[in-house]
Amino acid sequence: MKFTSRRQLLALTAALATCVSPGVFAQGNYPSQTLKIIVPFTPGTGMDTIARVVAPRLSERLGQPVVVQNQPGASGNIGAETVAKSAPDGYTILMGANTMLMASQLYKNVAFDPLKDFAPVSMAAYGSLMLVANPKTGIKTLHELVKRALAQPGAISFGSPGVGTPHHMAMELFKLESNTFMLHVPYRGSSGYTQDLLGGELNVGFLPVHIAQGFVKTGRLNALAVGSPKRHPIAPNVPTFEEEGVKRIDVDLWYAFFAPSKTPAAVVTRLNTEMSAILRQNEVKEILGKAGMTAVATSPAELAAIAANDYPRWGNVIRTKQISAD
Repeated sequence: MKFTSRRQLLALTAALATCVSPGVFAQGNYPSQTLKIIVPFTPGTGMDTIARVVAPRLSERLGQPVVVQNQPGASGNIGAETVAKSAPDGYTILMGANTMLMASQLYKNVAFDPLKDFAPVSMAAYGSLMLVANPKTGIKTLHELVKRALAQPGAISFGSPGVGTPHHMAMELFKLESNTFMLHVPYRGSSGYTQDLLGGELNVGFLPVHIAQGFVKTGRLNALAVGSPKRHPIAPNVPTFEEEGVKRIDVDLWYAFFAPSKTPAAVVTRLNTEMSAILRQNEVKEILGKAGMTAVATSPAELAAIAANDYPRWGNVIRTKQISAD
């Protein structure tokens, strides 16, 4: 009887094995094939830079090819949706950013939830924005900008590379917290926007701090404040918004890696371990630093907490200001 029971048990185990997803057993061999990092924006962007710095180093550590694929469109929603709907096996990774939390609320009928449909892997880097003014305006401090905007609602223009971009959303948050109204002029990309800000066709606007500081040093722009909790190392003389009396303006850009939701915890842990080691390399820090970003690694739980905090914050700005990208 015992023999029969044991034989039946073995037969049952074999039968169950044929019904279980191959991915469950593949975890022990992970990775065993090429990995893809989907960048939901065009080549040359901050996300693309990070992905292409990390990819060859991740390939070396995992012993499998790692390819970067650009899939731009709808402010990053198209590429993000691709990853959200991919098999949760650790072979398709999203090079994401906090822009995903904004874009998913700016468009109608977005087919993914940025908090529920992704498994956070690790933060990758931070980038900071600086609010600047064209010298022709005579505005030299944040206090002067607020005072003039309150006195002349709509008279001051600000630009951005497009509706829903971090530059735009940062200014909308600033307007909300300072109770001011300024005219938004959206562009199609950073080139024309930056050119008109320098030329004086626009009064004020946000720029990445490493780009803005170069123009500030040459006198082509006036620095008003940095959107970080602390002063930025490359612009130590520029105050934060909080120092200037405007609270809750933390508009740092952040970039991070995500996998599809339901990716096995062991796979997420492996990816986190390898990516964290890469992001701590001095060479990687130097490369990203030259591109205006600060490399940083986190645990999946820490990244999840950051995303969960930022999602409603930007959602409130979008709803209050009735912003839509459709």
